Amino acid sequence: MKPLHVICAVIGGAIAGAAVGLLLAPEKGEDTRKQIAKILKDKGICLKKSQMEELVDEIEDQIEQHI
Repeated sequence: MKPLHVICAVIGGAIAGAAVGLLLAPEKGEDTRKQIAKILKDKGICLKKSQMEELVDEIEDQIEQHI
């Protein structure tokens, strides 16, 4: 693997891990989505509400596939 691929994989894994951790936290979904949006915004990633919902749905699908 090229170093760039490894770096991208590590960053992607860290983001996915953080998102899964937030999704499994014992808080309301709306609060969790706001926290995810804030974390992404702090990292320079701005998502519209519909894009955030798509991201959450995709993460949920990935979690279900691995359970």
